[in-house]
Amino acid sequence: MKWLWIMRVTVILFTIHYSLFTATAQRLTVTNATVNAGRTGFMQPITATFELRNKSKRKLIIESVKPDCGCTAVEYPKEVDGNLKFIIRMTYDARMLGHFQKMAAVKSNGSDKPIYLTMKGLVLADLEDFTGKYPIAWGDLLLDKIDLEYDDVNKGDHPVQEIHILNNGEKTMTPNVMHLPPYLTALVTPEKLEPLKAGTIAITLNSEKLRDFGLNQTSVYIAQQLGEKVSQNNEVPVSAVLLPDLKDYDDVSKALAPQLQMSSTDVDFTDFGGKSKKTADIILTNTGKTTLEIRSMQMFTRGLKLTLSSTKLEPSQTATMKITGIADDLQKVRTKPRILMITNDPDHTKVIINIKK
Repeated sequence: MKWLWIMRVTVILFTIHYSLFTATAQRLTVTNATVNAGRTGFMQPITATFELRNKSKRKLIIESVKPDCGCTAVEYPKEVDGNLKFIIRMTYDARMLGHFQKMAAVKSNGSDKPIYLTMKGLVLADLEDFTGKYPIAWGDLLLDKIDLEYDDVNKGDHPVQEIHILNNGEKTMTPNVMHLPPYLTALVTPEKLEPLKAGTIAITLNSEKLRDFGLNQTSVYIAQQLGEKVSQNNEVPVSAVLLPDLKDYDDVSKALAPQLQMSSTDVDFTDFGGKSKKTADIILTNTGKTTLEIRSMQMFTRGLKLTLSSTKLEPSQTATMKITGIADDLQKVRTKPRILMITNDPDHTKVIINIKK
């Protein structure tokens, strides 16, 4: 039985030693290791504030707080008495547009390994305060718009669209954006939206991740709380028009390029005369010197049918675009119905045909 007694003593000593080790390792704690600092303007420094605590009775010595780049400055106390909270601030110089994420490693005698702090946010070329209205209500969440459009985008562009929101309820919300495709990123400021407070959802298009030129469409969903279900009630349609690269056209080649001429770029479907469908024709003519190619034809909304007699027009040739509007479907669409056409005419790479309903 002696060996059993020795084993019990060993286990007890190990438990005591482990408890002391754990207590030492957890002397320094942080309330939130990742802080969303929000939005700022270009070259307008932005600061994130981190709250930490020395949980032990002994004095905490902070040896260093090292950021991951020279673009971030830090402020911190060298010593903290026992059982006290304290603040570490990280300030980013905002010299790069777009989303950012910066880290800093905190080394102290309060933990065996460094504690990492992360600040994130968004730098905009122009930062303006929103003083408009919130005409859209999704329950207690009010929004200024629910459709996002990125027009005339070239590869490498990173345009930002903002949705302004207001918590019109009595409980704190945690707004978030769900089902983001790889080419979209979102930043919600603030992360927690108190009752009767306003915030912003900034959604950035990463154009280099778009696969096809022309119209790219998707939907994202805005939730009031984490874990909320996806439905048509919180859907935000997103469209992006990626233009083809026509940098090879110089002044000489432009003189020999195809030239698109259209009989109209507007179609009136306001009056169906009691019928369920209505059709309009648009004549396309190539007045240039080389072959005109209609590379893409896409519709922003449902409720339309489209045919084209030819997608390649030699000089002086014409083609007929037949557009059919469906009355019931057009009445249901939330956004403005339009048709997008992409061509190899350097002066008309993108053509929009507006549908009046």
